[in-house]
Amino acid sequence: MGFILSKKSKKCILCKKIRGKRDASNFVLYRGKHTVLLLNLYPYTNGHLMAAPKSHKKELGKLTDAELFELMKTVGLGVEVIRKTMNPDGFNIGINLGRAAGAGIPGHLHVHIVPRWIGDTGFMLSLAETKILPESVKRTYEKLKKNIRSCLTCNTPDRMDI
Repeated sequence: MGFILSKKSKKCILCKKIRGKRDASNFVLYRGKHTVLLLNLYPYTNGHLMAAPKSHKKELGKLTDAELFELMKTVGLGVEVIRKTMNPDGFNIGINLGRAAGAGIPGHLHVHIVPRWIGDTGFMLSLAETKILPESVKRTYEKLKKNIRSCLTCNTPDRMDI
């Protein structure tokens, strides 16, 4: 409700978090040379992450090869840390390009990494259009942050510094 009732800024929220220094309060799990990995403040389900380039670009074709490569490696890191921490049955991974496609931040490309469990879309979502999150975003962040270092070995060590 705080978000719904608040005055909306015209500035890019991802750029604000990327330039910020308070990673814990911004739920930033990882910073690479070209990318960040952070929790979605308004998740579809617990553990919903976003991987984003640090540069404010809205199209895949505008990313450099280095940005694109690191973005996909960061998505892989997100999958691994969620898998280790939350043991989901699967993942939805996707990009919404443009507001018509569902992009909540249409000016700054980002990849959604959403853990899924068998039976996680029960009657509350289907009939009442209500999501239930059994854990706070802050608690999920703490659990993921605790495990992220061990997941860095799954990626290129010289690129995945933390």
